[in-house]
Amino acid sequence: MNLGIAGKTAIVTGASAGIGRAIAREFAESGVNLVLVARGAERLSKTAKDIGNRFGVEVLWVAADVGDSGEPDRVVESAVERFGSVDIMVNNAGRACAGGIMAASEADWQEMTVTKLSAMRRFCRAVIPHMRQRHWGRIVSISSIGGIHPNYRLMVSHALSAAINNLTRSIALEVARDGILVNAIAAGAVLTDNWASNMLPAVRKQRPELVNQSDEAMVKLLGEEMTPVGRFGQPEEIAAIAAFLASDRNGFITGHTVEASGGADRFM
Repeated sequence: MNLGIAGKTAIVTGASAGIGRAIAREFAESGVNLVLVARGAERLSKTAKDIGNRFGVEVLWVAADVGDSGEPDRVVESAVERFGSVDIMVNNAGRACAGGIMAASEADWQEMTVTKLSAMRRFCRAVIPHMRQRHWGRIVSISSIGGIHPNYRLMVSHALSAAINNLTRSIALEVARDGILVNAIAAGAVLTDNWASNMLPAVRKQRPELVNQSDEAMVKLLGEEMTPVGRFGQPEEIAAIAAFLASDRNGFITGHTVEASGGADRFM
């Protein structure tokens, strides 16, 4: 499918790994110039080089902590200076954060709020004026199925995902007449590095019978238990949805949160 976005410019946050990297690769395959954002400069620069070499697109990487209130404006200014415009914005930074009301710390709430919700709001404010000038723009934000079907074991992430879904709808209504479409993707269990480093240890604490299972065995078991399709999702599957929502082929979907969870109504 020709998405009609070759030559456009996209900013992708959380772009050095997982879903963000998959989205960047999907865009690059369609000829989109990229501005990749993440905190870790070493891994980000490698990702940018790999994508640029493979797909022949221009890639600018900007190491930034998107939770810092001044960074979204700096990133957008760098993108406009390099490419002249910003056409597509993907808000992907953040991670799943285990813990209920008693277990999640104040630091967890503060870190994830500024990384997921505040960064999304600030990036939208920064890119919308440039999109309005061209009467064309696409904003896609990655939330969680838990924003629709919350699980108290992931209270921080799921509360913020609900806020992202709500903010997505509100912004979409405000800018629809400007040719800017704004959507979110509520991702379910997707097999990324975060599962191995963050989620699987939490599952082992909650389910002692799984303590001695390998990561691979746990992922297979949990996928079969949790997901009607019987498996975890792959980052590339979320990336394909993001690419369509951000493309010229999408002209009539806005303010919507797409559930991409393999039919699951729980995350863990």
